[in-house]
Amino acid sequence: PRHRGSRFQVSAALQEGRVSPTELCQRCLSLIRSTRFLNAYITVAEETALKQAEESEKRYGRGQPLGVLDGIPIAVKDNFNTAGIETTCASNMLKGYISPYNATVVQKLLDQGAVLLGKTNLDEFAMGSGSTDGAFGPVRNPWSYSRQYKEKSVPKSHSEDKESDWVITGGSSGGSAAAVSSFTCFAALGSDTGGSTRNPAAHCGVVGLKPTYGLISRHGLVPLVNSMDVPGILTRCVDDAAIVLGSLAGHDPKDSTTIQDDFKPFELPSLTDVSKLSIGIPKEYHAPGLSSEILSLWSKAADLFKNAGAKVIEVSLPHTRYSIVCYHVLCTAEVASNMARFDGLEYGHRSDMNQSTESMYAATRREGFNDVVRGRILSGNYFLLKQNYEDYFIKAQKVRRLIADDFVKVFGSGVHVLLTPTTLSDAVPYKEFIKEDNRTRSTQDDILTQAANMAGLPAINVPTALSERGLPVGLQFIGRSFQEKQLLTVAKWFEKQVKFPMIQLEEVKRHDHGIFQHQKSASFS
Repeated sequence: PRHRGSRFQVSAALQEGRVSPTELCQRCLSLIRSTRFLNAYITVAEETALKQAEESEKRYGRGQPLGVLDGIPIAVKDNFNTAGIETTCASNMLKGYISPYNATVVQKLLDQGAVLLGKTNLDEFAMGSGSTDGAFGPVRNPWSYSRQYKEKSVPKSHSEDKESDWVITGGSSGGSAAAVSSFTCFAALGSDTGGSTRNPAAHCGVVGLKPTYGLISRHGLVPLVNSMDVPGILTRCVDDAAIVLGSLAGHDPKDSTTIQDDFKPFELPSLTDVSKLSIGIPKEYHAPGLSSEILSLWSKAADLFKNAGAKVIEVSLPHTRYSIVCYHVLCTAEVASNMARFDGLEYGHRSDMNQSTESMYAATRREGFNDVVRGRILSGNYFLLKQNYEDYFIKAQKVRRLIADDFVKVFGSGVHVLLTPTTLSDAVPYKEFIKEDNRTRSTQDDILTQAANMAGLPAINVPTALSERGLPVGLQFIGRSFQEKQLLTVAKWFEKQVKFPMIQLEEVKRHDHGIFQHQKSASFS
């Protein structure tokens, strides 16, 4: 298979006029049409995308592109506000809602000339780890249709419907991960509260970066857990993630939690010498339920660093085992508070029930939210009841501090980056996944990722290998606070060593010919 290394650089192609922004946009739009069965997009903004591509074309014509992102097709998770384009959060509550403004991250991408193709599918209000619980149906993992998976998956019996073998994308940013992985866009925005960008990135074989809390503005991202939410970046290689980060990071007067300092975009150096690196392997991440396959990949990856001369040390983050319970309490409590804004008065769905204001409120929320969202609102409010507040919320806040301190100690001891698995296993078939309820699933799936959110640290999923079933497996690197450059440099070195294979999409091949063939691994950097 052609690896990512043989990169057809689409940005260079645009600059040299080998492909025009309009052609590129039309190609992505036609790919979106031919992969509609993946259900990756909720809304496709064809008209505005072609208009943006046209504007970009004029700039290239004058020899004045706005930067590397000019003319690059991108997609955005449907919980970021986009002026003039519906923002639904995959819910009945916000079906048809059109925001009057752009989220800061969306505005920044548009200001750089990026072309917004549309809004991607997710779990309702980003609550879930499968992208199976939204009002618009589940997202299908593009790898379900890859030659790699098809060669390995033998139908149990011929009578069994081939159609039902498809696997999930992970979540909650599954639409964005599927969009990047199936080549319908070059980069996508997700959000990450407990792993919602890294988890689907791992299952779809793409790079998923959760930046340090406060490095990127949350203004215009529909809030789930204010103290943990971060916009995430999904791309096909680490260099691209660094470029998108460079255009998004920095202070935003509209988000008081962003850093005050200016952020200087960086180019990633190519590491040749890793001997000065110290990689920590947290022993607590050898969690119950971790598949033997991922365990062996994790130790191979550690050996890779060791053999290249890096220092690899086992470290301990002793409070890890309490983190998922602690996360659950804090997460639902903040959800309960955030969801109060959806009352049917100012925006979104409004019930016809008009006996009283109370009954209108209740009916609106009953009709507008699915049971996952209602369940989290209920448990959050329970934890916040006056008689429970001290025992749950306050205690969880204290444990959160201990978890953050664990990381501080480990990084203080000289470790530069931690290496852990991203998920417990490869992607599960949809039929298997829905046998368990959302809460059980999220608890299992967030276990390796949510601690980074509680501590506010940067973390990235790097696609590492294919499982025995021919599906992607990723590993996670967790870095020091605001040390994105160091984290991404290590991730880039690792990416180069593992040479993750290109997805070979049978379904798309048929619809797709010409220049896109060289562009299968296309990154724009």
